[in-house]
Amino acid sequence: MTDLWIVIPAAGVGRRMGADVPKQYLALQGKPILVHAIERLAALPGVKGVMVAISETDEYWPALDLSLHVPLWTCAGGVERCHSVLNALTDLGLHAADEDWVLVHDAARPCVRHDDLEKLLATLEADAVGGLLAMPVRDTMKRAEADGRVVTTEPREGLWHALTPQMFRLGLLRHALEEAIEAEDLVTDESAAMERAGYRPRLVEGHGDNIKITRPEDLALAEFFLQRQAGA
Repeated sequence: MTDLWIVIPAAGVGRRMGADVPKQYLALQGKPILVHAIERLAALPGVKGVMVAISETDEYWPALDLSLHVPLWTCAGGVERCHSVLNALTDLGLHAADEDWVLVHDAARPCVRHDDLEKLLATLEADAVGGLLAMPVRDTMKRAEADGRVVTTEPREGLWHALTPQMFRLGLLRHALEEAIEAEDLVTDESAAMERAGYRPRLVEGHGDNIKITRPEDLALAEFFLQRQAGA
């Protein structure tokens, strides 16, 4: 397989958690959420290195206890996720080729399963575009106005929840993000940048325990999922 690299945007502060530290540094089973995320991705076969985008005022990163079998670098995070990922891809370009695969993973998704990661790699290895882990929507979807009242019920057929990692060629993704940011279209994930550039990323179904920790109650849920995965 073409060389594989990991990018983790970790410059956010997670205000909805209401914690004293950025959410990616909150403890989960004895180590920070971010460490769980890095270790799971870095353990994939074929990974050549990991680039983490952190805030320039981050005082927590230097205290992390990380021992990986691949190089680990940091770069300056940006105002939005798309800026952080673009910065990471630009710096990664010093080590990687444009045709190499990059997996971009949320810093606050510590529970992604190894078998889901392997499925993503196997499905997209020969894909011309790339794609992402995702889950089909199962709930009834409502569209609301600003006052919180329902406008309409959206058909859920064909709708998916986007997860991470998202896997694309380094050069194509960098160019797609550059174009989006130049147009002041602050895309919220890498797939959106690729879609905007005219590509059709492939959806690879993952598991629902690949949650993004956003609110305080998510910590207990993530703890439960990690315990269940360890006992499987």
